[in-house]
Amino acid sequence: MNDRAGDNPERRALIVRGGWEGHQPVAATDLFVPFLRNQGFAVRIEDSNAVYADAQVMAETDLIVQSVTMSEISADALRGLMDAVASGTGLAGWHGGIADSYRNSSDYLQLIGGQFATHPAKAPDERVNDETDNFLPYTIEITPLGREHEITRGIGDFDLVTEQYWVLHDDLNDVLATTIHPVQPYQPWHRPVTSPAVWTRAWGSGRVFVATPGHSVDVLQDDRVRSIIERGMLWAARERA
Repeated sequence: MNDRAGDNPERRALIVRGGWEGHQPVAATDLFVPFLRNQGFAVRIEDSNAVYADAQVMAETDLIVQSVTMSEISADALRGLMDAVASGTGLAGWHGGIADSYRNSSDYLQLIGGQFATHPAKAPDERVNDETDNFLPYTIEITPLGREHEITRGIGDFDLVTEQYWVLHDDLNDVLATTIHPVQPYQPWHRPVTSPAVWTRAWGSGRVFVATPGHSVDVLQDDRVRSIIERGMLWAARERA
């Protein structure tokens, strides 16, 4: 499912998808293919991260959109990914497809700048033993930086009912939006915890964009979530002279 090289568009996007099927990697990424094509990208789709080890493909790629939850990555593929981003290839993704990938690779976690730790659940007496146990009402709060940034400018704070990611992160991230995990009597933490919900990260000559909302297609179809992801992909993509 790759665009013809003869189309010779200005830029090239590589979608890499797979891993845990619960995040609907095929349906989720298919949602954004028309947008990328309309923005002038030739789109290549791969169902394996082994493509990262292909130096020629990576050198020609201006934007990687990854949707691979958990899974594993080889040393060669990881090195190819990291080298490509450091050389200017953009990397973008959402939810577990980027923030919960390759848990055993500390180098990957450093590249992304945030790792999924948990999504808190409802009160025990409200749980029904399916995925909705982790669907909580919460607010995405745009930061002062986010109010000025091209990815989130003009988008106000908004509410979602879905998985609320608790993310381990570092100070190299430029955080555009956050979310607060409140204290609950049935949880072990003792004060509210703020997690980044949307962030960008400079890595060498490349740009990394991450949004934590996006558990399912219906969340990605939310106008605010979809706008942030679409803008984030364009922001991350390498500009061709």
